[in-house]
Amino acid sequence: MYILECCDGSYYTGSTINIKRRLFQHQNGEGANHTKKRLPVNLVYFEEYPRIETAFYREKQV
Repeated sequence: MYILECCDGSYYTGSTINIKRRLFQHQNGEGANHTKKRLPVNLVYFEEYPRIETAFYREKQV
């Protein structure tokens, strides 16, 4: 689970099994609609979990 801060000060939460690849995608406009309209983005927080389902659950909590 990760949190990005967008250039307009908004935040985006997501989940992935490869944080480096996903951050690269977001930075290059290949991420979610929210982030591609608010580039650049900065990774401000992340948590690691052994299962992606746990990360999805945590994302929904945030």
